[in-house]
Amino acid sequence: MAHPKPKKIAAISMVRNDNFFVHKWIDYYGENLGYKNLYLIIDGYDQPLPEKHKHINIIRKEHIPMKRSRGDRYRARLVSGIAKGLFDDFDIVIAHDIDEYLVVDPDCGQSLAGYLQKPISTSSLSALGLDVGQHTEKEGPIDLSKPFLQQRSFAHVSARYTKAIVATRPITWGSGYHRVKGKNFTIDPTLYLFHFGMVDINMCKQKIEKSELNKSGWSGHFNRRFQLFSLIEKQKAIPGDEFFAKARKRQSLYRPFFALNKPGMLREKPIIQIPERFKNII
Repeated sequence: MAHPKPKKIAAISMVRNDNFFVHKWIDYYGENLGYKNLYLIIDGYDQPLPEKHKHINIIRKEHIPMKRSRGDRYRARLVSGIAKGLFDDFDIVIAHDIDEYLVVDPDCGQSLAGYLQKPISTSSLSALGLDVGQHTEKEGPIDLSKPFLQQRSFAHVSARYTKAIVATRPITWGSGYHRVKGKNFTIDPTLYLFHFGMVDINMCKQKIEKSELNKSGWSGHFNRRFQLFSLIEKQKAIPGDEFFAKARKRQSLYRPFFALNKPGMLREKPIIQIPERFKNII
């Protein structure tokens, strides 16, 4: 009996004015999926190409200055369109922001690519969102030469990052990949999405000072996001494994009435301690 061909998996993201995450993004997804299966959209011809650009697929687009909300919608439409074309050659397309890393639980004993070989009946899969932040009283500046999770131990379990980023057929993502238009979501029991946008407070401060971002409406967003640092400092952390299953269930059941295809936020804003088994992954 012939064995089915392994699924081909692509990853796609978009980047502008970043020299902090892009190298780790290329290495992480390149090692997990194969460098030739990565598609990176460079937003602007004024942007330098990343060091390993020859190993991956680069798509250059002219930069169009936009306000934050309009820019989010534009990126989602752009990536959805490119992903649609990728399905001519791939079985799965993973789309996400440059500071987001899809991880399979090490306890399952499989690689990310190996785990996604399983039968998937839905048009997308969501990963439980973990918004990782620096505990400024206990953790120092990030060292980019070492895995992030060796240096960061706490995360906010956030529905904003429980995103349907694993697509098994052409779909249309909403702004920020927070939902799929016209589709429900399914939170996978073994996948996690680690968001590292607030992994280092000094990096965040430097980013917010950039005039381009402030002019396009990002300052209010960053001010809200900075609350993560105080949340991590003030709240007692729950061991992650005691909360993950509850979080998936509650995010699936309690949805915002204005967007039933989005997972519901957890009102207590839970902070978890990241289990040790994840420490060497990213």
